[in-house]
Amino acid sequence: MTSDLPTAFVLYAFVTSITPGPNNTMLLASGANYGLKATMPHLLGINLGFCVLVLAAGFGIGGLFAAVPLLHTLLRYGGAAYLLYLAWKIARAGGPESDGGRDRPMSFFQAAAFQWVNPKAWIMAIGAIAAYTPANGFFGNVLMVAAIYVLANAPCLLVWATVGTALRGFLSEPVRLRIFNVVMALALVASLYPILAEAGN
Repeated sequence: MTSDLPTAFVLYAFVTSITPGPNNTMLLASGANYGLKATMPHLLGINLGFCVLVLAAGFGIGGLFAAVPLLHTLLRYGGAAYLLYLAWKIARAGGPESDGGRDRPMSFFQAAAFQWVNPKAWIMAIGAIAAYTPANGFFGNVLMVAAIYVLANAPCLLVWATVGTALRGFLSEPVRLRIFNVVMALALVASLYPILAEAGN
């Protein structure tokens, strides 16, 4: 990378990481329902899973989608279906004590695997590789992009989980928590708009 490109990419990574999307919405809801400590595996799973996704995008999986468009279509609708399922789960969540304590936050591996069906994650990863990864020294540049994203993404994810945790006192009343979870579920459903808009074009 030239000297000014990493600076521009750090800004890109920060903006795309801090803005609302499925990951941040779920971290906000998880922090509110389970607290920061219980949400940390979810947060770390997102960060590592997205790093792997960036590396995969840089080392050829984007080309696979271009060669076999059906794979992209399957990923799009599979991801949309899974997001609807997660929205339903969030709407029904009631904190760690609900349903006899069976309800629990997303695990590290679930969060890491979710990145592969998360439409915003794909947009971020492919956009980063296409716009900020020069062909000269491509292998090293892909590693740099992934490393910068890990460093920029972690504090942004932590902000969303911490804000959710800060709301726990206000949401200690079951009715308020239920309303909050329904709103978060609707926000997650709203994040499907880019997928549906792309499919309609």
